[in-house]
Amino acid sequence: MTLKECYTALCGNYDEALSRLMNERLMERFLQKFLSDPSFNEIKDAIENKDGEKAFRGAHTLKGVSANLAFTKLSTSSSLLTESLRNTNGVIPDEAYGLYKSVEEDYNLIINTISSYFA
Repeated sequence: MTLKECYTALCGNYDEALSRLMNERLMERFLQKFLSDPSFNEIKDAIENKDGEKAFRGAHTLKGVSANLAFTKLSTSSSLLTESLRNTNGVIPDEAYGLYKSVEEDYNLIINTISSYFA
């Protein structure tokens, strides 16, 4: 699989990522770093513990990282989750649980695709 095919499989924008990061070697480096990014696990733990503030911080961070790497689908779903958690005084609204499931699916697709790319 080429890096461009990897980006297609993970529902990302290869051209945008390449223009931002300038070369495929750097793109690959950041893809490897993404595999150990703690943001998603922070969201997961916060949702399980009903900690809306921590969930917001994790979602906001994941939104930024995924936008910078041009992971289009994950950037969109994590943005929706971030906004549902914004200004809720730490309470997780009911809609956030469904949005979290979308983030989880998008995140798993990316992790599996990146792992396959480097296998």
